[in-house]
Amino acid sequence: MGTYFVTGTDTDAGKTLVASGLLALARRHGHTTLGLKPVASGCDATPHGLRNIDALTLGEQSTPEVQYDVLNPYAYAPAIAPHLAARRAGDVPTLDDLVAATADPLAWQRDLTLVEGAGGWRVPLNAHEDLAGLARRLELPVILVVGLKLGCLNHAILSAEAIRADGLPLAGWVGNLIEPGLSFDETGDPALYRDNLETLTHRLSAPNLGILPHLAGETPAERAEAAANHLRLPAID
Repeated sequence: MGTYFVTGTDTDAGKTLVASGLLALARRHGHTTLGLKPVASGCDATPHGLRNIDALTLGEQSTPEVQYDVLNPYAYAPAIAPHLAARRAGDVPTLDDLVAATADPLAWQRDLTLVEGAGGWRVPLNAHEDLAGLARRLELPVILVVGLKLGCLNHAILSAEAIRADGLPLAGWVGNLIEPGLSFDETGDPALYRDNLETLTHRLSAPNLGILPHLAGETPAERAEAAANHLRLPAID
């Protein structure tokens, strides 16, 4: 399986749900797993320091277990764009910093390692660099999470074009239903649903690794297991 960078068409597209679901699926097959969230904003203060729910969710699906500061070396409290949150904290992480912070865990070469970005492909890291640069520096194939909602066709196609323009392969894409009842809900208009997915499959020119229905109400671990039922692993299965 290898190592992949997970990005989304937008904030809240479902990157963590998809990444944790893929890790849960790999664990079912007896594989070792690792989920990394190098930069996270919107972290909560705890007795152990700042903690991010997305990073904690990835950690729950990482086998063997990993210390939190390995999963999420750059954590910020404000729930705003990472570069703005870092600026408020008096910090300015660079791509060099992120590459150095991920070097050791990536060297572990677990069966499936997922490095989750923040927001979409072009989210800034600082005034001059963006998080897409981390995927470029690490030379990782990309899994694109498409938040299935009105407008996502444009967002998905533009994201795929940007990924390929940066010289990286699109290893696959996953659709995640954001708003039940709209054109991407199979239960509402099955014909329109199929047409939309056919458009994405054709225009993205990459394997579809699954379509997630609206999954709500469970704990993060339960949601990961539920998502795994609708996913397939890249390059196998």
